[in-house]
Amino acid sequence: MVESPGKNPGGTTVIEKKEDVVRKTSPRYKVLLHNDPINSMDYVVSSLRQVVPQLSEQDAMAVMLEAHNTGIGLVIVCDLEPAEFYSESLKAKGLSSTIEKES
Repeated sequence: MVESPGKNPGGTTVIEKKEDVVRKTSPRYKVLLHNDPINSMDYVVSSLRQVVPQLSEQDAMAVMLEAHNTGIGLVIVCDLEPAEFYSESLKAKGLSSTIEKES
């Protein structure tokens, strides 16, 4: 008896299909802090740390100084929902913040 290729001895055909796994990453968003001529630098730093707890004191200071010196500071890059939450929370503390899609 001659077996045909792709057949098991039991006569059933075995088809091996390799699955292609394609993962699309969700777009990321930048939370931006705009320069604030009204609030003190200490207030801005403490507000950043309250709203984005993963920021260290040094990171929050760097964001505040970037906004102070250039007009805009990058707070964090994350998914859309947390970005909206962080931006709205900063606004609730009297700070100017926006989000934009990371390019």
